[in-house]
Amino acid sequence: MKDEKPRSADRPEPTRSELEILQVLWQYGPSTVRFVNERLNEDRREVQYASTLKLMQIMVEKGLLLRDESQVKHIYRPASEEYKTKSLLLNRFVDSLFNGSVSSLMLHLLDNTKVAPSELDAIRELLDKAKKNKK
Repeated sequence: MKDEKPRSADRPEPTRSELEILQVLWQYGPSTVRFVNERLNEDRREVQYASTLKLMQIMVEKGLLLRDESQVKHIYRPASEEYKTKSLLLNRFVDSLFNGSVSSLMLHLLDNTKVAPSELDAIRELLDKAKKNKK
C-alpha cells in the first residue's frame, strides 16, 4: 500500500468545500472519489465529479488527505483524525473571533441558539467535571 505523506506537520486550515469532503471520509471511512462525490450530491449539494477529483488531489498536496494508489481505484483517507482537525479549527475560531475566551463563545452560543434541555444537562455535567478537575 502506497500512501503519499503530508508535506509538513502543520497542515493548512481546510476550506468549506474541503471540510465537506473530510466529513464524508470521517463518516464513511476511506473511499474513492466517486463514492465521496455521490455522498456530496446526496447529502450536500450538486458537485461535478471532476471538481471533487481535483479538490481531493489538491487536498493530498496540502497534506489534508492521504491517497492509496496500490489499486486501480485510488482510495483516499483523512491525514488527521476528526477530533484533532475539529479541535484545531475550534481553537483558531475562538482565538480569532472571541480573543481566546471560551466563556465569551459559550455565552454567545447560549444566548443565540435554542438549546434542548438534554443538551443543557450535558453542558452542566461538563462544567461540573471541569470545575472538579481544577480543584
